[in-house]
Amino acid sequence: MNTLKLRKQLEHYFIEDIGERDLTTELIFGEHERGAITFLAKDRGVFCGREVITVGFLMLSNECHFEFFKQEGEWFNQGEVLLKVYGPISALLKGERVILNLVQRMCAVATKTKKAVDLLNSTHTRIVDTRKTTPGLRMLEKYAVRTGGGYNHRYGLYDAVMIKDNHISFAGSISKAVESVKSKIGHMVKIEVEIESIAQLNEAIAAGVDVIMFDNCTPREIEDWITYVPKGVITEASGGIGLEELHKYGQTGVDYISIGALTHSVAALDISVRMSVIEKEKRNESI
Repeated sequence: MNTLKLRKQLEHYFIEDIGERDLTTELIFGEHERGAITFLAKDRGVFCGREVITVGFLMLSNECHFEFFKQEGEWFNQGEVLLKVYGPISALLKGERVILNLVQRMCAVATKTKKAVDLLNSTHTRIVDTRKTTPGLRMLEKYAVRTGGGYNHRYGLYDAVMIKDNHISFAGSISKAVESVKSKIGHMVKIEVEIESIAQLNEAIAAGVDVIMFDNCTPREIEDWITYVPKGVITEASGGIGLEELHKYGQTGVDYISIGALTHSVAALDISVRMSVIEKEKRNESI
């Protein structure tokens, strides 16, 4: 992950939650009271979010230190302790909700991706994500996909040309859309086109695209049509592909299978935190 961007995003999340101050914490605890937070798994899953945890708590106090019991991308079971964070109680309480929310979601994405990769069980075809990410969390969710063993599709509208059905409709044809793009784009940018019929496939091939996406096609259709794709052109299957169908799509020989559900419909993994006091601050009391 880009640490600078991560810090900026965490700063935004902390401001949203903390505002000017954590009123409750500041009224109860002193600056020098120390404690620990234990992250406890209540679900089985894949651990993801170590950098979010370390960068996040250190932004709130450079006195925080960490003890991790699971590595990034490692499976954990229900009931296992994932990590402990030690530091000022005020910093721990200010950061735990934001950080826990992010980690729970990142673990969920990594877990679903890992399940997809294992079900596909292919040495050739790769699982990739889509742009169907939570606004504001794309960097974290795409990182979680990689942690789960998947790969990233384009990050946004800016880093690849992907001509979809709406572009084709407005342009008039695949040929016209591709011709327009090629007349303006540099040689470092690939062009991908969605196709839904054999006629569109032939048109995309003739236009000289780099990537062909079989959109909402059955495994049988892809298996038949992929034989027409020239060597060197990348192929991708997409469109509501469920985990239970992955093996069938993997047998078609496509290079990539993109799954929006890796990010758009995961439920946060259940992880709880437990607090413990290490050192209480001595307070002056009148006799």
